[in-house]
Parts: sequence; structure tokens; C-alpha cells
Amino acid sequence: MGTWDIGHFDNDTAADFAGRLDRAAPDERAGLVRAALERANRSSGHLDDDEGAQAVAAAALVAAQCPGGGAVTTAYGPEEPIGPLPVELRPLAVGALDRAMAEESELVALWDEAGAGELWRERIRALREILAPAEPTAAVTPPGV
Repeated sequence: MGTWDIGHFDNDTAADFAGRLDRAAPDERAGLVRAALERANRSSGHLDDDEGAQAVAAAALVAAQCPGGGAVTTAYGPEEPIGPLPVELRPLAVGALDRAMAEESELVALWDEAGAGELWRERIRALREILAPAEPTAAVTPPGV
């Protein structure tokens, strides 16, 4: 995988995925995002770097439409609007990110070999937090207060 930075679209596979989204008809784009997420979720055992990179890019697009999500503004991301993505893609995106960070993921091995594994994991965890924010814990009032 040709990679030039740590961003979700900063590799050949994700940039090619963005190009496919741009060439697709507007009503087909959500289906392409869904397919990338489903491929990662369906895989068992080894997840190859291409499937993982596409899943991470697709998850970034889903996260961009969540509360607290930032727009995908990289020059390597889609240039055409994706359109509204169904909310039910959020759990698929979380599952795909979990697969991308699993021990069997080739992306993990490649980022670790490059010496940027922990930074990459931090970015993936941040994306995951946007997609599935932790539930706030209820404040407990001590007795007698």
C-alpha cells in the first residue's frame, strides 16, 4: 500500500476508493460506503490492508456526518458530495474499525513496522469515539447531601 501520511485517505487504496465514489452516481455512493464496511465486518481471520484501508476511509465518511464529526477535507478524499448516509451505518463503521485494529489486521502490522502504530491507533480510536460515543456516567449524589 502506498502511504504518504497517517490520514484516513492518505494512501493509494483509500484515495482510489474516493475516486470510485466520485465516479459513482449520487444514489450509489451510500451503497459503496456500506459495501466497504460490510467487507471488513464479514472477514474473519486476516484482514488485508486494502480492505482495511477502504473500511477506515468509509468509516471516516460516516463519522463526518455524526455529531462531533469533522468534514473530510483532504485533497485525497471524495470531491463529490456523498449525500446523507443512513444512521444504521454507524455500528457497521464501528465494527469495521474494530476489525482494522484487530491483531489479524495487516494495517496494524504495517503501521507498527513503520513506527507509527500507536499514533494510527489513536486516530482510529478517535474516529470510533465519534461513531459510538461513550455513555456519560450518571453522577451519584452521596447519601446525606
